Amino acid sequence: MNTNDIMALAVEMAGFAGGEVPGDSAIYHAARAVKQVLVGVDIGPAELLLARDLGVDLAIAHHPMGGQAKLRFHEVLWRHADQMIGQGVPAETARQIVGPWAERQRIEASMRNVDHAPSIARLLGLGYMNIHTPLDEIGRRRMAEAIAAAGAEISAEALAVFLKDRFAEFRNAATEIEVRLGDPKRRIGRTVVSHGAGTNGGYQVAKAYFDHGIDTLIYIHCSPGDVSQLKEVYGDRRTLIVTGHIASDSLGINPFLQALTERGLDVRTFSGIIPATV
Repeated sequence: MNTNDIMALAVEMAGFAGGEVPGDSAIYHAARAVKQVLVGVDIGPAELLLARDLGVDLAIAHHPMGGQAKLRFHEVLWRHADQMIGQGVPAETARQIVGPWAERQRIEASMRNVDHAPSIARLLGLGYMNIHTPLDEIGRRRMAEAIAAAGAEISAEALAVFLKDRFAEFRNAATEIEVRLGDPKRRIGRTVVSHGAGTNGGYQVAKAYFDHGIDTLIYIHCSPGDVSQLKEVYGDRRTLIVTGHIASDSLGINPFLQALTERGLDVRTFSGIIPATV
């Protein structure tokens, strides 16, 4: 496999129509005939030196580390609008939320030194890429399917237990699945997993869901300030469950790593990836 093959596999596994690579995923320095891969949630300059010393052909980060993945990151935020519209939020409301946010992200990215880490990979002659939204979409679907299987009558606190029983990534995580808003004993009702859209939607996206019929929202992370705002508006009348950033990222990363292994690659993991084994 080469870096194009690896990116195409991730996009295919995510089920993205047309095989288009999302804006927050990129090949920074191409590699051919890849045999050994080092994969981590974050891989910057220091980790690239480690990869070189380990003798691998390619370093794959999950999070965007520079280049076009930083400059085009704002594009994937529009997936929040698609997800909201798909759950009954009016299109105009969704676009009003995402539009200014995406524009801020676009401008802020243009202020950064986006070639820092990629330039080091080029000097080292090391393959380097990141795959973000495709793997998050895999994780989102796994969680959504599990929650659908649990059913709307399950309580929020019971759902946290159910997800830990279902996925080793949550059992092995240093963090816990937390009910940050609402009564943990209340049924989850109509539930949405908001993930695979660059980053969490914070207060505004959560409010849009809650105002348009969603009882329980799943985020992989959410700031205390956003949770406080939601509590002021909804009290305990809505539910927000936070599953944990790195554990949830790993939930999408691990099936992809298994697919690479099945294709004959020697895959090593570090930098936060939580194993899917018991």
